[in-house]
Amino acid sequence: MKIHNAIALVTGANRGIGYAFVNALLQSGAKKVYATARNLQSLDAVVALDPSRVIPLQVDVTDSNLELTLPDQVSDVNLLINNAGALAFGNILEIPISKIASQFETNFYGSLLMARTLVPIIEKNQGGAIVNILSVVALASMPAISAYNASKAATWSMTQSLRASVAPKGIEVYAVFPGPVDTDMAAEFPMVKTSPQDVANAVLKGVETNQEDIFPDPMAIQVYSAWTQDHKAIEKQFAAM
Repeated sequence: MKIHNAIALVTGANRGIGYAFVNALLQSGAKKVYATARNLQSLDAVVALDPSRVIPLQVDVTDSNLELTLPDQVSDVNLLINNAGALAFGNILEIPISKIASQFETNFYGSLLMARTLVPIIEKNQGGAIVNILSVVALASMPAISAYNASKAATWSMTQSLRASVAPKGIEVYAVFPGPVDTDMAAEFPMVKTSPQDVANAVLKGVETNQEDIFPDPMAIQVYSAWTQDHKAIEKQFAAM
C-alpha cells in the first residue's frame, strides 16, 4: 500500500521506534496518525510533530475491552503498526513465570488483540496493512532475554496465521525483524545499534514495495542471510551472547 494519504495507528508511539514511526509517516504524507500509549501525557512530544495530523489516544494493548471501546475512535484507519513491546531479562530457568506471562501479554496477545480489533475496520475501509514489529531473536534466541525471545517467536507464528486469514479481506501483513535499535529498551545491549528513524523509514519502504518480511537494518539483513544458509550456526552464535 501507499503511505501517502494513509490513516495509521501506531502503538507505543510515545518514544523510540514508535515515535520514529509517527515522524516517518508524517514525512511520507500520511493523512492522519493515531499515536497511542498507556499514558496520554507521554504523547505530548509526538503530537507536537504535527498537531493537525497526530491524534493522541490512551491505549493499553493488553486491555481485553479494546475490541469494544476502540473501534468508534479509529473508524477510518487502514494501517496498523503493532509496535508496543516490553523486554525483560532472565534465563529461562530462573525468570519468574509472571514475567514470562507479562512478556506474552504485551508482545504476543497485545499485537493479536490490536489486529483483531482493527481488521474489521481496515476491511471496511477497502483494505490496507498490518505491520508487526518482531525481532531477529524470533529467529534465534539470546538466553539472557529468554521470555522476550519466546514472545517474539510466537508473534512471528501468529503473524503468518494472520497473513493467511486476512488476505481475502484485502489486508497485507508484514513481519519486521530488526536487530538492536538505539532505544531505551536496548540500552543495556553493548553492541552497534541502528537509529529508530532509519528502522521506521526502512519499514515503510518495505510496506510500499510489498516485502512481507522486512529486515530493516544491516545486522538484521546479515543475520537473516546467515540464518537461511545455516540456522544452527546462528543459534549457537546467539546462544553465546
